[in-house]
Amino acid sequence: MALPALSSSGVKFRRVLAHFPQELSLAFAYGSGVFRQAGDSAGPGENNMLDFVFAVDDAVTWHMMNLTKNKSHYSFLKVLGPKQINSVQNYGAGIYYNTLVPCNGRIIKYGVISTDTLIDDLLHWKTLYVAGRLQKPVKILTQNENSKLQAALVSNLKSAVTAAFLMLPESFSEEDLYMQIAGLSYTGDFRMIVGEDRSKVQNIVEPNVPHFQKLYSNILQDCPQVVYKHHLGRLEANKSPEGQFAQLMSLPRTLQQKITSLVDPPGKNRDVEEILLQVAHDPDCGFVVHQGISRIVRSSSVVQSAKTILTAGVLGGKLVTTENTDPSGRNRPQQIQMSSTRKDSGWSHDLLNEIVPRIPQGCRVS
Repeated sequence: MALPALSSSGVKFRRVLAHFPQELSLAFAYGSGVFRQAGDSAGPGENNMLDFVFAVDDAVTWHMMNLTKNKSHYSFLKVLGPKQINSVQNYGAGIYYNTLVPCNGRIIKYGVISTDTLIDDLLHWKTLYVAGRLQKPVKILTQNENSKLQAALVSNLKSAVTAAFLMLPESFSEEDLYMQIAGLSYTGDFRMIVGEDRSKVQNIVEPNVPHFQKLYSNILQDCPQVVYKHHLGRLEANKSPEGQFAQLMSLPRTLQQKITSLVDPPGKNRDVEEILLQVAHDPDCGFVVHQGISRIVRSSSVVQSAKTILTAGVLGGKLVTTENTDPSGRNRPQQIQMSSTRKDSGWSHDLLNEIVPRIPQGCRVS
């Protein structure tokens, strides 16, 4: 089954791709610059940042070519070269972001991830970072003929549906389902506590239900674990222990591991199937699944946010603009001035020492 292509031409987004090396296995645009969110009067805000993700087969080579074409996009890390940039990329969620890039009269942000890392996240939810973005409507701009990637994209959608079923009651609306799915990648994300608008998920789903339907309707119609009453917009899931066990057994590997670590006492080392059978009979099965997802997301969101200090160039007194969210869910620029005499906070300083080697003497950081 092919991943559904969302309507509208996307020409203005594809024009952005012309500024970058073309060796892309997948490129997509996402966020409030692409899809209308609650509070936007008509459509995607023309002043909102445009967000992109580029999947590449060889990240070192791609960064080398991009440094030749777009060196100014990078922070001070550009002086270390493509191999060290790739080393930073591989930490956390395995994606490297260049942000606040002027392009075609707009400000864009783009993340670079290796194709293999993306496939791993889609299949196993190792970080649920880019996989989580692809559980919501995105604008696919280009995609090659990689059959493993295509299968992984569909598998990710099916896993999102299964996880949502386990956390929802027996009967629920389509919008309830899409709210649950859209919220998966925010579960446990510390940014939802310290920075993001807490109504973000609702703002995403409400104006975009038709886009969610296009992504998920075929999966729901073919799913044996649910009765999909399309004309009523209602679904009824199989909440029997047998049904929940089948769903738990089909969850991505990392989530299964998180669930077993939550339930199995230290040192007991029971079989995964035995533990999941126990969870399937537990009245709090949905809560256990929620906690497992939270553990995945929390870890990757913290490390990825720490990486932003390196990739956005918030060092040495550099003035940068970061994306924030106003109460309507729309992005607004916020200026942050870092004092050149101020030391990094402990966690960012430790990360800097861990993943970036000492800059060679004589190199100039700009």
